[in-house]
Amino acid sequence: MNESDLQTAQLGQRLSADEVNSWFDKIPYAQLLGVTALEADKGLVFELASKADNVGNPLLPALHGGVLAGFMETAAILNVMAYSGGHRVPKVIDFSIDYLRSAGLKTTLASCQVGRLGKRVVNVSVTAWQGEQQEQPVALARAHLVWPNE
Repeated sequence: MNESDLQTAQLGQRLSADEVNSWFDKIPYAQLLGVTALEADKGLVFELASKADNVGNPLLPALHGGVLAGFMETAAILNVMAYSGGHRVPKVIDFSIDYLRSAGLKTTLASCQVGRLGKRVVNVSVTAWQGEQQEQPVALARAHLVWPNE
């Protein structure tokens, strides 16, 4: 498969949010955090429920940075799985996150964008925000994943 075939496959095989949500029975960490997938105009959006267990600083209260990073990494993995048909879980090569502002104890959303889809590696950008303020993200992340070819 060449790069354009992979790009076409990525765009042609996107699974629905209901199908992605059915995988959470097999992902205890995502269940613990409270992650779900939602349908949006431009693809899947992932939601992190507002849970007191996810608080890192109870004085603000603010989400724990590790919870936010775990949520965004999970979103990147699930996004790639949705485009690959969900047959295999991609392995994370690296993940980096930029925390832009404190994430309060509110519902947090994340969207993913595949930046480069190579023969073996997928580059995914993840943006997390709260409320209706997608233009004011709380964090940005980049993930490199091994493309789950069969």
